[in-house]
Amino acid sequence: MEHLTKQQKEKYDLEGYVIVRNFFSKPEIDILYSIATDDQLIKKNAFDLNDQSGKKTKLTLWFTPGSDAYGLLTRSERMVKGARLLLEEDNVCHFHSKLMQKEPKVGGAWEWHQDYGYWYKNGFLYPDALISVMVALTEANIENGCLQVIKGSHKLGRVEHSFAGDQQGADMEFVNECLKTLEHVYVELQPGDTLFFHSNLLHRSEANNADYPRWSLISAYNLSYNKPFKPNNSSCTTILETVPDSAILEHDGKGLSDASDFLEKDMDEALKK
Repeated sequence: MEHLTKQQKEKYDLEGYVIVRNFFSKPEIDILYSIATDDQLIKKNAFDLNDQSGKKTKLTLWFTPGSDAYGLLTRSERMVKGARLLLEEDNVCHFHSKLMQKEPKVGGAWEWHQDYGYWYKNGFLYPDALISVMVALTEANIENGCLQVIKGSHKLGRVEHSFAGDQQGADMEFVNECLKTLEHVYVELQPGDTLFFHSNLLHRSEANNADYPRWSLISAYNLSYNKPFKPNNSSCTTILETVPDSAILEHDGKGLSDASDFLEKDMDEALKK
């Protein structure tokens, strides 16, 4: 299994993100995507986020990683070691994971934002202690609304955010100035490709205008010392126990359980205030 290198760490520090191709194999992604699309709890606990045009993106978010297929991915050695390398600490915790479901023709856009634009309001003090890792479960390209990033924008620090539809978007005056000098990149991925990105990296995506879906699993990691001063799930300061990279292929094919601690839409609204 491929693990991140020091050269990729240098790229992450400079640009705010790094793409690792084929980080997960086709058999692993086939298992994960099959489970995800058939998982009734994923569907039951999904909620819609409207963009400014009224199009909707579905997401299902949970906090504590278990021994289900998604938890094994989140706790896999390659994922956790990657987070440890990029965050420069061993005490990596799981903040949350979310399954993003951008369906054909109806999946909505995401405004320019930083993840820390949300997480600042959760009470986390240190953006450098937080990282997002997106695993592509389907192809992601310009047509179906792949992620876009502004290379190096993580060095700006936190940009002010305000509501844009159901989402929080970054102050576009700052974003437009940023786009004058920094490179705007479309992050096109194949299934199994994985994107590690800094919590202050500006990113967005367009609506899915294709005839096929764009699904991805995004896990957010935090360092144990970065304790939020507002109420949060204890997973964000509980050091992860890793599992072997082989665990996904050896898994029994089950998805999330009824005991999973899902984020509900009314909880999400409360956290934004």
